[in-house]
Amino acid sequence: MKRITLVLTLLFFTTLGAFAQIEDPITWATVAKKTSATEATVYIKATIDDGWHLYSQTVKPGGPSKTVITFAPSKDFTLVGGTIEPKPINKFEKVFNMNVPYFEDQVVFQQKIKLKKGATSVKAKVDFMVCNDKQCLPPSEIEFTIPVK
Repeated sequence: MKRITLVLTLLFFTTLGAFAQIEDPITWATVAKKTSATEATVYIKATIDDGWHLYSQTVKPGGPSKTVITFAPSKDFTLVGGTIEPKPINKFEKVFNMNVPYFEDQVVFQQKIKLKKGATSVKAKVDFMVCNDKQCLPPSEIEFTIPVK
């Protein structure tokens, strides 16, 4: 009898785990386009599911985790300026007691680079956090290798 109970309990929790879904409300895409023989722009696009938002790079301390984009150093290129983003939505959020800049639907981050050779790969890491009106997911990190041809 104890074995049957144990087997049924294990079967129940295994089945329950199979139906659990990990929420992933952002789809990422990257591309690099040469703008001249010695320059290129790297584009990192986030497509955000309805009802969710991604925080800007400009969130002030005391708020949610801001988006941070880091590029690995390379002898093949240098960064030109910082990573730019479009103007975010700015809304007062009671939970943080401050105005918080964020994006809905989609956002494209851009980074210009000066090439030291014709073709290379750019390695980038994005640290980010997403929320909807009911919950925030823990901060996440995603890495990319973006070819520049």
